[in-house]
Formats: sequence, C-alpha cells, structure tokens
Amino acid sequence: MSELPVVVVGAGPAGLSAAAHLVERGERVLVLETGDRAGAAVSQWKYVRLFSQWSELVDPAAERLLTQAGWVRPDGDSYPSGGEWVESYLKPLADLLGDQVRFGARVVGVARRGRDRIVDAGREDEPLTVHVETAAGEERITARAVIDASGTWGTPNPLGGDGLPAVGEKAAAEKIVYRVPDLVAERARYAGKRIAVAGSGHSALTALVVLAELAEQEPGTEVVWLLRRGAVGNAFGGGDADQLPARGALGLRAKKAAEAGHITTATGFRTAAVERADDGTLTLESFDGHRVEDIDEVVVLTGFRPDLSWLSEIRLDLDPVLQAPTKVAPLIDPNVHSCGTVYPHGETELRHPEPGVYLVGMKSYGRAPTFLSLTGYEQARSVVAAIAGDHEAAGRVELVLPETGVCGGAGVFDAPDAEKTEGGCCGSPEHGELTIGLAPSAR
Repeated sequence: MSELPVVVVGAGPAGLSAAAHLVERGERVLVLETGDRAGAAVSQWKYVRLFSQWSELVDPAAERLLTQAGWVRPDGDSYPSGGEWVESYLKPLADLLGDQVRFGARVVGVARRGRDRIVDAGREDEPLTVHVETAAGEERITARAVIDASGTWGTPNPLGGDGLPAVGEKAAAEKIVYRVPDLVAERARYAGKRIAVAGSGHSALTALVVLAELAEQEPGTEVVWLLRRGAVGNAFGGGDADQLPARGALGLRAKKAAEAGHITTATGFRTAAVERADDGTLTLESFDGHRVEDIDEVVVLTGFRPDLSWLSEIRLDLDPVLQAPTKVAPLIDPNVHSCGTVYPHGETELRHPEPGVYLVGMKSYGRAPTFLSLTGYEQARSVVAAIAGDHEAAGRVELVLPETGVCGGAGVFDAPDAEKTEGGCCGSPEHGELTIGLAPSAR
C-alpha cells in the first residue's frame, strides 16, 4: 500500500498546501480538481480583495518548493484580490506540481476497496478507491490515503431561515445570487434597484460596503440588510481591535455606510417565503409574518455547508450539528464561540474511524461560519506528517493566528433575541492561553 498515491481532492489553497507537504516528504500525490484550473472556486470571487496579507496566504512548504523554482512571493504587506491570489500563487504552484494535478476530474465517491461501509472484515488491510468522472468517462483510482480539501463553495446555504430553501426561492432564482456582487461586470443589474442582503458574516459586510457605495453614485439604489439575529450587536466586527487591520476596517466601513443612511436593517428576520409580484419585484416574508416588499434583487450570504454525499461509504465521525469532525466541532461551534477563538488543532482532531481519510480546509469546519487559510495550511501540514509516519511532527502546533477583537460571549450566533454577553468562550479556563482567532469563510 505504501506504493500507492495519496489522493487530494481539490486544487484550492488547502489542497495544494497538502500536495506541497506530500511532495516535500517524498510521498506520491495525485490532486483531483473538478474545475479547469487551480483555485477554480477562488476564481469565482476574483474581484473581491482579501483582508489577509500575502504573508498570511502562502503555505510554508509551498513557498519552499516555489522558491527553489525561482518564484518570488509578492510584497508580504499587500492585500491581493482573489484573482491575484490565483494567478500569483495557486496557478504557479499547480504548474510546478505538473501532472500530479489533474483538472476536469470530479470525485463522485470514495470507498474501501471491495468493502461497503458496513463490512468490518479485512477493512483495514484494503486500500481506498476513489471514483472519478472525467470527460473521457468513469475511472477508479486506488489510493493509500484521501485528503478531502474540496471546500464548501459549491454548496451555499439557502435564503430560508430554517436551512431549507424558502418557499418560492427556487422559482425566483434569476433574482437571487449567493455571492458578493461583481459591480464591474454587473453594475446595471443593481444600479437604481432595491436590494436585499441576507447574512451577517464578512462576505455580507463586503456586499453591504460595495452596494452602499453604489447607492451613493446611483440615485434610487436602496439596500435592505436582513439579519436573523435580534440586534446588530457586534456584527460589524472588532474594528480597530482586530489584529487583521483590513478585516477590522471592513466592519468599520460597513458600519459607517449603515449610519450614513444607505442601509436599512431588518433584525430578527428569518425568511420563510419569497413571493413574486406582477411587476417582477419580490416580497420576502419572515416566519413571524413580517414582510419586506418591492425587492428587485437578493444577495444571499448566509454561509456554506459541506457536500458529504460522495463520502457516504466512508466511516466519518461528524458532529450532528455542524457536520464537522466531532473533536473539532466544540472548538468552532458558533452557538458557543462568539469571539472567533479556537483551540489549535491538527491530525488528532481531524482523524476519522476510517483510517487514512481526512477532511481539511473549509470542509473540515462543516457549517461553522469562520475559517482562515493559515488554519487550513496547518491542518494539511499535520495530516501529511501523520500519513508519512512522522507522528511527532503531526502532534506539534505550528500556528499563531490574529484575534478578531470581538468577544461577545456565548449565544450570539443567529440569536433571535438581544445578544447575550455572559458565559463567553474567550480566555476559557479549559483552553487557557492557547485560543487563537479565526477569519471569515474562504478568506
């Protein structure tokens, strides 16, 4: 089995990080990417500028490999857009890995060779099989281990406040997007329109900022912010206390736009239905009967969820709430952790009952709303060390992350009532001084 490759699913930041660590350790690796390029998901929000600097966006092992090939990292203090991250880092790294990365390869299943998930006998003696669909047809690849770094971008949460699409949401699909609008390419779509933005994370704040700027320039443009929580509270982030200055500045800009009157806020609004009028405008109705009318466009930024369908024959140990690894879930549960802190973790917390199978990157956080690329790089380093048999390295923590500057206590996530401020997680005696800050999803 040691002659078989480690299959990495996804050629995004976490997947290519895992590949770089595998190459550095002399392990065979095959990266399978559904898209036609490295960072295919990131490319879909290429116009958004990250609030992490270049120094926080490059994996150490990847940088070592790239530097040997003559690559020079961009200015560490600058902030790239998603497109620049792809073109200046992810694409060169994938090019360097060469035929170890295959594009247009969609993984549709992973299993233990000759065993479905209920069979115990001989299970640990068999390798894994990865079922792949390509333009040439179906293929089955035998693997020593599988690192799932496929992310969650392809499965955004719906507008519906109960986790399912609101009644009428699918029928109004042409009026709804699940990403930050690209106002360079889509300005005419939003200019002079009444736009509803649903969500409270950093992607939602980014959308509020760009749409508020549009409202200043284009008469008639209105923005309605739909918040499920009962009060705005700390939704704008930590401001000047945030150790990622650009992230703090984003929140301050959104707050300024709201205070300037460009944004109307509807709190405690959990969408139940979307109705379409004869003139094409939408009415959004909440579960408690409140209505927001005359909406031309809806921007839904309510987070993401993992696609676990193709892992159905693998024995995973997942939290029933977050759909994250059971040992990771208590560290990231937004119902408990309002301040974005998490105990440093690696292979031990990411391990599943199925030997050799790991979820890393965004997907390892399930439905939790916060993640930082550096977290994914550390996960990849630890997991690869374990696969290579270096358990001492796998058990080390080699990560220090900036804090959000926000600590509102437990119970604020999506809270229907006024936010609580007691019983918070920051500086928890259980975790002591080892808590570290996180940043928003995908960035």
